[in-house]
Amino acid sequence: MVKSPLTVKVPGKLMVAGEYAVLDQYQRLIVMAVDKYLYATIESAEENKLSLVNFDLKNLSWSFDEDTIHIDSDVEQTRFVKEALRVVLTYVKEQEIEVPNFALEIRSELDDVSGAKYGLGSSAASVVGTVSAILTHLLPEEPDTELIFKLAAIAHINVQKSGSGADIAASSYGGWLAYSSFQAEWLLEELERKNMSISRLVKKSWQYLKVEQLDFPESLHLCVGWTGEPASTTELVAAVRKMKHEKHSDYAGFMVKSGTSVQGITHGVKENDDSLILEGITMNRQALKKLGEDAGIEIETAELAKLCDIAEEHGGAAKPSGAGGGDCGIAFVPTLEQKEQIEAAWKGAGIVPLPIQPQKTGAHIL
Repeated sequence: MVKSPLTVKVPGKLMVAGEYAVLDQYQRLIVMAVDKYLYATIESAEENKLSLVNFDLKNLSWSFDEDTIHIDSDVEQTRFVKEALRVVLTYVKEQEIEVPNFALEIRSELDDVSGAKYGLGSSAASVVGTVSAILTHLLPEEPDTELIFKLAAIAHINVQKSGSGADIAASSYGGWLAYSSFQAEWLLEELERKNMSISRLVKKSWQYLKVEQLDFPESLHLCVGWTGEPASTTELVAAVRKMKHEKHSDYAGFMVKSGTSVQGITHGVKENDDSLILEGITMNRQALKKLGEDAGIEIETAELAKLCDIAEEHGGAAKPSGAGGGDCGIAFVPTLEQKEQIEAAWKGAGIVPLPIQPQKTGAHIL
């Protein structure tokens, strides 16, 4: 147990390559933690209080009764933190550890000051921050990363009912990760099993899950551009899942191209071969663009296409990051001069360059 108060600093994420494919068993995605953060501060208190600073929700009273969290507010913005509280306190209770009253404050810089989302994984980071802060505050020893990841994944999936968990992994572990999803359907089924406690589930081997840390290629420069358009990941994923069942050969072709591109990037990182990384990024862009066309959706919007084309014109490799349909695009270039040229050209085209770089450290105590 760490002396109260304490603050946990949690990085956001950007997907590098392998989006959509990662939703299938054993398929790999490359995701990176980034140097924009969420902060979770916890301290002992006379009454249980919750503050979500970015939503101007301050000192909300809450209680934990049996396996239910009651919060003195029913606004949607509390749902991820509420479920994270329930899952982590259930786990702590199963360890027969007393839970004294505490105050938890969540503050984030992962979205724009206007409230618009960049797509940096703010909901995932809020869950990781909540779990990490409470475990660190209550457990006799500092919690390990796998425990934080699994508890956060359970909470996040309980709310969303879908997703790969890659954003949870990036916020938990940090750095560049080659990631295979635990599969949301599998995890939801495990949670429904009779006599399956949270403690038993986190100790169990998650058969599809694999998290491999990669060394970021420091010879390449990252550019991140924000289109200003919001994206609806849920709707896009639903359209791709529908296409998977209706156009088997097209989907199979996408999976081959996505897998080849991710394998190429991973090999390039391990061999310090920038050309393989750039080729893989370009191939993944092409695979995602065709997937969108086959599914009848805009994964690569006009603004994202403009972002990518500008980067390629200046010698970089670029693609949408995440589900597409808006939010951010990323580019990698060999020189700082090219990075500056791309960002200047983006500004001229109405795309906002974001000062974001990879972050090597996952959730940690300040």
